[in-house]
Parts: sequence; C-alpha cells; structure tokens
Amino acid sequence: MNPQLKKAFSLIGIARKSNNIVSGEFQTEKAVKASKAALVIVAEDASNNTKKKFTNMCTYYKVPIYFCGLKTELGHWMGKDIRASLAVLDEGLADAIIKQLRKM
Repeated sequence: MNPQLKKAFSLIGIARKSNNIVSGEFQTEKAVKASKAALVIVAEDASNNTKKKFTNMCTYYKVPIYFCGLKTELGHWMGKDIRASLAVLDEGLADAIIKQLRKM
C-alpha cells in the first residue's frame, strides 16, 4: 500500500475513534447535505452510479471529494465490513487527510 494512503487511512482511524466520521452512502449523503462533511472519500471500486452521485453532490455543496482505496480497505479502517463512502466531519482531520492524498 502507498505510504501516503496508509497515513491517510490511519488518520481516518483517528477520526473514527474521535467520532468525527460517518460511513455508508446514506450517512455520507446526510452529512454532505447538512453541511457537516469536510471531506468525502469514495472507494475506487464503488459503482459508477455511486461515484457520479457523490461527485455531483460534493460539487454542488463544495465539499472536497477523493476516490481512493477499495471498499474493503475503507471498511477495515472504519471498523466495519465494507464501505463505499465516508465523510470526515472535522476540518483539521480532513485537511490532514487531504494533505496525504495530494502527495499520491
């Protein structure tokens, strides 16, 4: 695994432990529409429909979106089975994750 991706995923783990993250399509969508999401991450192996939906939504609500990792990896870092999407709620953690993802 790419070292920057690994750092980004460990920050996702920190966000999870501090309750600054939601996952799953419904919760992610809810966070974006409520202006609570500071960052959205969608798995690379998510369906094209899911990618398009979140791309359009994040563009409209001006939320940064990144496509990285697999559903199993996102799920693992969330302490769940599989997750196609997640939203980071904390600005500071979101900025730190974005910094790592931009290095990739």
